[in-house]
Amino acid sequence: MSRLDIFINRMVSQRACIDFAVRETAATGGPVFELGLGNGRTYDHLRERLSQEEVFVFDREVASNPASTPPRAQILMGDVMETLPQALRRFGATARIVHADLGGHNLEKNDAFARKVSPLIEPLLAPGGIMVSSDRMYFEALEPMPLPEGAVEGRCFLYRRG
Repeated sequence: MSRLDIFINRMVSQRACIDFAVRETAATGGPVFELGLGNGRTYDHLRERLSQEEVFVFDREVASNPASTPPRAQILMGDVMETLPQALRRFGATARIVHADLGGHNLEKNDAFARKVSPLIEPLLAPGGIMVSSDRMYFEALEPMPLPEGAVEGRCFLYRRG
């Protein structure tokens, strides 16, 4: 499979999983968290789907397209190992959706990072909240979910707090 095909599968899967999480948590209140702004594509998609809700973004720096840059009040700048505990103190276990696309091209490094960050993400989700991730995560209390139609196995992962 070409790198282009892998990228397309990732994008199609992210869209399918984000749209699924938005529908599944429609009755759940609480903030939405985007871990990793990048160029702002998934933030923009979340903002479009959740036009009446705040989407908070976590990243080390803002390098997004200006049309896909959140308001400053919705950006939590810094290393997620520090900003996620800060968010827990600020918001508690209230997140409706957490979307994370934090990995790079090194699968071993991605997996090691997922193991470190999973315990910091898990307590943020509200009951019924959904975690959408580009990498397999390691949670104690969140249950893996089957992917929705249109998502490609291994390109996106879903977890829900019961």
